[in-house]
Order: sequence, then C-alpha cells, then structure tokens
Amino acid sequence: MTITVAEGPRLLMPGMANLQPGVERYRITGGAVTAVLLGAGDRLEVIDPEGRQPVEVAAFDRGGRSDPGLLGELTHDATAGPAAGIASILAGDQPDARRVADALADKGIDLGAATAVHLFAPDSPAGQVAWLTAAADVVCVVGVPGVLGRRMAPDEQDPPTDVIAFVHRTVPPARGLEVLPTPLADQTQDIRIDAATAQAYEVKAGEFIQVIDVEGRECSDFQCFDAARLDGGVEAALDATITRSLLGASYPMPGLYAKYYSLDFQPMVEIVHDTVGRHDTFNTACNAKYYEDMGYPGHVNCSENFNRALAPYDIAPRRGWEAINFFYNTNLDDANQLYFEEPWSRPGDYVLLRALTDLVCVSSACPCDIDAANGWQPTDIHVRVYPATNTF
Repeated sequence: MTITVAEGPRLLMPGMANLQPGVERYRITGGAVTAVLLGAGDRLEVIDPEGRQPVEVAAFDRGGRSDPGLLGELTHDATAGPAAGIASILAGDQPDARRVADALADKGIDLGAATAVHLFAPDSPAGQVAWLTAAADVVCVVGVPGVLGRRMAPDEQDPPTDVIAFVHRTVPPARGLEVLPTPLADQTQDIRIDAATAQAYEVKAGEFIQVIDVEGRECSDFQCFDAARLDGGVEAALDATITRSLLGASYPMPGLYAKYYSLDFQPMVEIVHDTVGRHDTFNTACNAKYYEDMGYPGHVNCSENFNRALAPYDIAPRRGWEAINFFYNTNLDDANQLYFEEPWSRPGDYVLLRALTDLVCVSSACPCDIDAANGWQPTDIHVRVYPATNTF
C-alpha cells in the first residue's frame, strides 16, 4: 500500500488556554528549589498535595537583600526563620541545584544570610494551601526540603514530596512570552521548530540533544533512527514498547534506567537531564485518524509532519508514528483508562539526551489545539545540539 504524503492545512485559530491569563503553574519537586520573579502585587499560591511537607519561601529585593516582609503580612500558621532548607539543597551536588545557586549568585543573592517564610508544619494535612503577596518586585525562591533540611535515613519514611505553586500576576504577561534558557555550552546546531511543524536533523554518537519547550505546555514528539543502518536500507527506529519492557517503567528518567532502545534492543539515546519529569511513551504521535474521530478531518498532525520531514532520508511514511512524546502529560487511572492533562512543562523547561550512536532524529511541535495536550494552544519547540566533548 502506498501512502501519499500531502501538504497539511494551516492552523488558523488555536484553542483557548486552560489556565486564566496571568496564572502560571509550577511543580516543585521534593528536595529541590524553584526561583520565580514576582512583581508588586503578584500572589503566590502554594499547595501541599500530600501533606506534612515543610516549604521555605525566600524573597530578595533588587539589591539581593532577603526580607520576609517582601511577601506581605504572614498568616498565623506561617513563620519567619533562616532559609536553612533552601541553603542545604543548593549546597548539594545536584547539577540543577548548582545552576540555580550560580544564577542567584550572579544576582548578588547570599543564601547564607537569607531569611525565609516557613509554610506547613511536619504534621500538616494533605491539600493545605498558603497564600503570599509580593509587596515589591522580588526574586522568590521556593524550596521543598526534607524534614529539617536533612536526607532521609534508611529506617525512616519521611522523604520530601512535591508541592504545587501557582503565580497569579496582577498584570498578565504579553501573549507568546518565551523563555529560551542560556545554552548549556557552545552548540553545533540551533533549530527552531515552528508550531504545528516538524524537522529532521542528524547527530553524532556522544552528542547531546536539548529539546526545549520555550513557551510551556507544548508537546514535542521525538523519534530517531540508527544512521548507519539507515544507510543500509534498514529503518532501525527507537521503540517505546521495547524500552518500557527493558526498564520496567513508563519512560526513562536520568540515572541508571535512562536509555531508550530500538526494536532490536540496541540503546539509542539516554536521558541526562529532565526539568519536567512527565512524558508519554504509550501513544503514537497524533495522526489524521485521531482528528477525524474527534470531528476535525484534515487537521494538521505530527505523523504527517514526520513523514514530510523524513522524506529526504527515504524513510517510508506511516499513518501513525510511534514516538516519544516529550512533555505529554498522560497517566493511567484506577479503571485502567489512559488519560491526559495539560503538560507540566513551563517556559524554558527541557529534556537533555545523549546520542549513543549516530542518529537521524525528528522532533515536532505538536499541532493539537482541540484538547489539553498542548494547553489548547500549540507553540514552538527549540532544539539545540552540543558537542560530545561536554560533560553535563
């Protein structure tokens, strides 16, 4: 059967964003910190989903001075004290912590003398919410330390858990705000993938691929092929089912179980850094049938975009491409139903991969605007490739 690759329609009108304009969502991983800029009057909502998780919030003015009063009047269950938990996290050996610490140091912020607002007691109930209001323009650092800022002992059951933060802006940012993080090193390729398109690119063994969500809440489907075998006419592509079977997990994460494998069980890429932690390996890239079933025949889709991008490599087109769907927020519920919600990714979030062999890769900026997969509004994806000589 021959599949004709036709030009896809243009995306004329994106859907509405799920969050109200001026509201930003952040997931702060247990044992980590997140820094955000708040303007005067902006409100910070902090939620402890699982309970019993202390949180520290430190605010710094333009001069780098720490003052809990910059976050308004404290409620009866919030106290001020040393930012020991934040300092402990940033003094650790995690690369992400070092980058945050370096960024704060560049702003002249001294965490050693910082004072923080302490939220949530060690016995606080699940779902507790705290509100803080910025009295001026501040750099706000939210830390989620372990109990008393220490590591969990082997015989204890009190690991730090994730918290959710919402920033409610008094003045919503202009639509299309992008955050393109500073390059991790000198790059060999710098690729902008426009919304609702896909691009193919080649990388060498050992090189690093950074897939960046520049505006947040945008899925990026990824697929790659062994370049040497492709030259021989064999399409040895990354295979999600093989990967899940070998790892015993839904998708790889940085660490021991970080590799994605091909259909013939060969490692293709490995995850080095991941600032989001929620992706999908169960679904194909979006395809024409999905949109037809949903009542949108002819809708542009990632599978047809992949076909067009891979055509110069003589790769056979497919109606639906198996892919790694970065930033796609899916899960299984108690009734064994696969469901999805808006992505967790924020502007500037990224995944960093290392190529384990010479590859032909393809990445998309998903065009779906009919559901929450991209927050109802497709946006761009940015890809950077770094030399193999780097250490990340």
